[in-house]
Amino acid sequence: MIGNESYVNCTIPELILSLEKRLNPKRFLHTMGVAQTAAFLAVLHGESREKALTAGLLHDIAKPFSDQELMDFCKREQLPISEAEALAPYLLHGKVGARLARDEFGVKDPEILNAIEFHTTGRPDMSLLEILVFIADYIEPSRDRQQKLNKRRQQAVADPGKALVKILKDTVKYLGQTGAPVDPMTQKTLEWYQAKAAKKNRKE
Repeated sequence: MIGNESYVNCTIPELILSLEKRLNPKRFLHTMGVAQTAAFLAVLHGESREKALTAGLLHDIAKPFSDQELMDFCKREQLPISEAEALAPYLLHGKVGARLARDEFGVKDPEILNAIEFHTTGRPDMSLLEILVFIADYIEPSRDRQQKLNKRRQQAVADPGKALVKILKDTVKYLGQTGAPVDPMTQKTLEWYQAKAAKKNRKE
């Protein structure tokens, strides 16, 4: 699983070794699954395999941080903290991860940084790379708890745009059932893509 190494300041094998030391075994397994899945989807849908691989490997780099550490990091680096993020600081791991990817691993590509930052919540008008990493985070092979996973995996292969909307709906529904708060950005993203799909259907 060796890709173009120009997006980080080390080789991909060195990056993987670094991640193995920083992440617990379960998180490392998930990270490798996301990287491989994102790279596969990128090749399938005409996106850069190397960018997808890099974003997938680094997407959870800030997961080992505690809620307080995430908050402190954002305040120190003057990163904005939304009301939802203040109530659920774990949502900050994407934002913090993007900054770590930039400062520690030399990632300068804005698409990769956005894919890392928004891999949990999504955002309106994502690039294809962002969409593929978002999807990969949900469907990678070690995931086994989400409903309709096999169906979502098939949809990701056939049509990432439709898979994205389905996954966003699944996420909002699941959070509602568990009583967990829905991040406003996730709701906003779902509504944006639903409106886009409706507009497309009207034209057709």
